[in-house]
Amino acid sequence: MASVQVGLWVVVMLVVLALAFDFMNGFHDAANSIATVVSTGVLKPGQAVLFAAVFNFIAIVIFQLSVAATIGKGLAQPGVVDVNVVFGALVGAISWNFITWYYGIPSSSSHALIGGIVGAVISKAGASALIFASIAKTVVFIFVSPLMGFLLGSLMLIGVSWLFRSSTPSRVDRWFRRLQLVSAGAYSLGHGGNDAQKTIGIVWMLLIATGYTAAADKSPPTWVVLSCYTAIAMGTLFGGWRIVKTMGQRLTKLKPVHGFCAETGGAITLFTAAILGIPVSTTHTITGAIVGVGATQRASAVRWGVAGNIIWAWILTIPATAFIGAIAYWVSLQVF
Repeated sequence: MASVQVGLWVVVMLVVLALAFDFMNGFHDAANSIATVVSTGVLKPGQAVLFAAVFNFIAIVIFQLSVAATIGKGLAQPGVVDVNVVFGALVGAISWNFITWYYGIPSSSSHALIGGIVGAVISKAGASALIFASIAKTVVFIFVSPLMGFLLGSLMLIGVSWLFRSSTPSRVDRWFRRLQLVSAGAYSLGHGGNDAQKTIGIVWMLLIATGYTAAADKSPPTWVVLSCYTAIAMGTLFGGWRIVKTMGQRLTKLKPVHGFCAETGGAITLFTAAILGIPVSTTHTITGAIVGVGATQRASAVRWGVAGNIIWAWILTIPATAFIGAIAYWVSLQVF
């Protein structure tokens, strides 16, 4: 009985740590959902975070748990994951999120978590314990999601410019101040549907590893789903203002029509990835869309130096979090 009680205590602590990661994910990535709508002046910051948080949570009834299944069952071979691996993964992801938030660098919470899992699993059982097909899809989408956002954002702006070519700037601005609420809501749905599921996946992984949920179950317990969606919505409410400035003001100058095109392109990308069960970065997606919209106006409209710094953070995320996750795994062996 004593060992079960200790096991339960460890599980509860790691669930709390996972929800803290989810909260930080919402806090860190709130900028992705609200930067454009705030920078264009369509919503005030307080209104924008509440708006985004509501749509983050509503995503619970829109998307199936395909991304959660990829994280929970698709990254490591059965039997490899234990409490030490989960601890290493979460510490790696949370540490990187805090570092990048502190310096105002838009990075990927998704890839931070995956990097942490990879590092912890390799520390325990070597690279052969990883399921490379799922990891490869995620790595490919590090490049595909921003390129898709870039392309869709650009095409949206070209199409809108053609459709409204005879309209006055004031009329265009008036229309897209309204339409940007639709695009911002859609993007926040995609954000919630993709990012909350990553934490659902890691908690599901933990419950399977500790025997509190059967590996054959097709979905995690309802309380896990509700808790994770609530945590990300609450994190979004508190926002990530350092990153809002980078995303909404430093990459390129945005008007409501530009914000609409960027958010719509990003939302389509996120919806596609969620349906396919691929964990993608909302940060990568919206950054690509914003740069695409800016570059469509003229290449000089984009501050390429800022974009370059962001790309370096993308490249470093998985290696850095894998390294931290590996160290945290060995530390956890001394604790649990």
